[in-house]
Amino acid sequence: MEDLLSTIDWSRGQFALTAIVHWLFVPLTIGLSLIVGIMESIYLKTGLERWKKITKFWMLLFGINFACGVATGIILEFEFGTNWSNYSWFVGDIFGAPLAIEGIVAFFLESTFIAVMFFGWNRVSKGFHLASTWLTAAGACLSAYWILVANAWMQYPVGMEFDPAQMRNVMVSFADVALSPVAVNKFFHTVLSGWVLGAVFVVGVSCWFLYKKSNISLAKDSMKVASWVGLAGIVLTIWTGDGSAVQVAKVQPMKLAAMEGLYDGSRGQSLVAFGIINPSKERTDDKPAILGEIAIPKGLSILANHDADSFVPGINDLINGVSVNAQGDTVNTVSYAERIERGRAAQEALRRYEAAMKANDTAAMQAAEADIKADFQFFGYGFLDSVDEAVPPVALTFYAFRVMVMGGGYLLLFFVVMLFLCYRKPETMEKGWVIFFGLLTIPVVWLVSEAGWVTAEMGRQPWTIEGLLPTRAAISAISAGSVQLTFWMFVVVFIGLLVAEVSIMTREIAKASRRDILADND
Repeated sequence: MEDLLSTIDWSRGQFALTAIVHWLFVPLTIGLSLIVGIMESIYLKTGLERWKKITKFWMLLFGINFACGVATGIILEFEFGTNWSNYSWFVGDIFGAPLAIEGIVAFFLESTFIAVMFFGWNRVSKGFHLASTWLTAAGACLSAYWILVANAWMQYPVGMEFDPAQMRNVMVSFADVALSPVAVNKFFHTVLSGWVLGAVFVVGVSCWFLYKKSNISLAKDSMKVASWVGLAGIVLTIWTGDGSAVQVAKVQPMKLAAMEGLYDGSRGQSLVAFGIINPSKERTDDKPAILGEIAIPKGLSILANHDADSFVPGINDLINGVSVNAQGDTVNTVSYAERIERGRAAQEALRRYEAAMKANDTAAMQAAEADIKADFQFFGYGFLDSVDEAVPPVALTFYAFRVMVMGGGYLLLFFVVMLFLCYRKPETMEKGWVIFFGLLTIPVVWLVSEAGWVTAEMGRQPWTIEGLLPTRAAISAISAGSVQLTFWMFVVVFIGLLVAEVSIMTREIAKASRRDILADND
């Protein structure tokens, strides 16, 4: 068992490492593709060569980042087969279908038209080149959509049935999977946050030019475009974030409880604006969960249900199967102890089905299948040894959520200030504090972006598929040592990849800062 647990931990660590590194590149690809598309559209509209040169500079940085994103994405998909083969088998064609569409359609679209973007200048018409740029941006968004459809299904499994004969899930409605409300909202939230990150990157690099007193005109024009994109992105990100909170409250209430460090819920539940998780808090004791709490009255009820007086369950409420209806009456839901019991019953029924199938006993197979269906929604709980295993890591989820939210507020302020300075106080753009503000926000936006994914993924633990398959049951039958070996191999590879990208990026930015890009000849 110790070796198994070690394998689980190392597999999770390896996948988390790959996902975190991959997400360093993806949002920048999405954001820069939009900004480059807008800049080239301005070039086509105005006919000014300066906008062509501005476009080509940012397009170069986009291409460098795109290549790194592709490399890490391929590794990420391979890991499903190497480290998570039980998961890959269990999800059947449900998970594979959107990933296949992403590879065949979206990635093909990106890879085809990106060649025209970089090598089609003066070889194709201006209109066709602009179309290629926008199609590349569309391909990046389409690629993100299908990947997020797969991820959303793990959070909210719909459109499938379990086939006991194959011992795997099969898709019964592609539309339910592809158009899941969780998937649609997650897509818009993710893409819009990519706009924000790309915009901050452009503003930050432009601030570097201002610091070096180089390409000042390019920098200021780029900052205007990026700041408008960033402001639109952060406002819409906040809006879709509200939709995400409502969905989490509905389909993943335990995640919401962990995000708030909420153990015992209530009607008109307050929202913790600031606080520190009590390290000595145990689920069943009476110690306060949050130290130094500053709360917004009824804030969580509004956030979760858009109803100031609604009931928001805490961790203990969910485990004990207690809720409160709109009339204020206490009602019983399915407790986690019962879920574990019914999950084990479903697993036992599956074993009976397998035995009956080997014995060619049709009647016994039908009876077992009926029992499986009756309790299948709790199938995954049967793998848990105790109800406490179903509780996510509260502290990590709590802090990651607040980094994301507070960072979002900071980014909103950032773009408002930048737009104000660009149009009302352009003479201040070269001031030291403005430059520092822009450069500082580059690491901030990446931290906020990663915190969002930490909240989403750690908040759903211990589940690989919500309620159906915990992480411990999703791994491959491989030794901990082999996973450790590949983990450290990937560490070396990713460090090399990051060093290479940062080196190439900084070299190109430094090279640009030593010349007048707008004065260069094509």
